[in-house]
Amino acid sequence: MTTPLPQISPASWEHPTDRAALAALRAIPGFDAVLRKVVGMLGERNIRINYQAQALKVGPRQYDDLHRSLLEVCDTLDTDPPPLYVSQTPLANAGAVGMDRPFIVLNSSLIELSTPEQLRFVLGHEVAHIMSDHALYRTLLFLLLEFARPLVPVVGQASMPITLALLEWSRKSEVSCDRAGLLAVQDPDVAYGALGTMAGAIRGRQGTIDIEALREQSGEYLDAEGLDGFFKFMSTARRTHPFPVIRVAELSEFIDNGRYADIVGGDYIRRGDEPPLAQDLDQARQGFSTSAQKVFTDADTYVNDTLMGWARAVGGRR
Repeated sequence: MTTPLPQISPASWEHPTDRAALAALRAIPGFDAVLRKVVGMLGERNIRINYQAQALKVGPRQYDDLHRSLLEVCDTLDTDPPPLYVSQTPLANAGAVGMDRPFIVLNSSLIELSTPEQLRFVLGHEVAHIMSDHALYRTLLFLLLEFARPLVPVVGQASMPITLALLEWSRKSEVSCDRAGLLAVQDPDVAYGALGTMAGAIRGRQGTIDIEALREQSGEYLDAEGLDGFFKFMSTARRTHPFPVIRVAELSEFIDNGRYADIVGGDYIRRGDEPPLAQDLDQARQGFSTSAQKVFTDADTYVNDTLMGWARAVGGRR
């Protein structure tokens, strides 16, 4: 049994860089409205209908064990349960999809490789993406990565700074949601095991990952310096997700600094009591590179120019 966390605010688990970046984007006048119009061109309803057609919707009569797990996770995090689908997919992954009516998708391979407890961690992670309203801004990143540069080279060049900054934010948002996943299961070994499963689990060997060996591997990776450090930076810069061993290290820090125990003990931020952004800025600067700081300082110019250029290009081609 987990300890319920009534009225918990996502600010309780959000990484300072995650919060600061989201606040910078939300502060741009009309940004959300413009982005939603751009996203509307892709048709969120169409995405939802496609999943209804080709995936199984989880409920009391369809994978009732997953349905109960979702309800338990949402009870712990004190939020309404979103729709949940299972997709027949060989990649061990999951995701939160949509903005107006978001839903969660679990890939079948991840279910096969994970224990029931690890799946609750994954569900908590995805529920947190919805609670933090990450979907809207992840959609912007998707548009920039998949459409802006290939469609119109000039727009693509202009979008590069905000793309790199959003990639850095996206990696921090994954760290945030790993913390929420841990709060949903309230068992560090389950959380570490879930991350290890995504790194290299083998079918038929659920629950056999050695947690201490995984944490030692994480420490070895973080300790690499010199040329290895350069390779680490280059291999990470264009990724939307941190490597699993980095996520293990970030989660360990969240536990070791006492914040996890404080939250489970009832010392957390309630909804409506979120601290002002200024309290996160200094910590956020430590998490962002200098170039990313510059982008979010000038976010108004970068984002509006990029979005409007992309919208004009698509509109013109249509």
